[in-house]
Amino acid sequence: MMLKLLLILFGVVLVLWGRYRMKKDDALIGKTQTRKNIFNFILNGQASGLGQFLSGILCIILGIVSFFIK
Repeated sequence: MMLKLLLILFGVVLVLWGRYRMKKDDALIGKTQTRKNIFNFILNGQASGLGQFLSGILCIILGIVSFFIK
């Protein structure tokens, strides 16, 4: 039970940190912030803000699903 809540909490932290990084990070290519985020995701993967954001969403989903699976 505690591990499931910890997974959801970790997901929330990743979402918030990823959202912050998506707003603040700069990239070599891209005029808009969306294109810069996509370029950083392709180049850096999980280390980019978009990667952390998507991983946070996945952690939250897995935490919620784990409550229903016994």
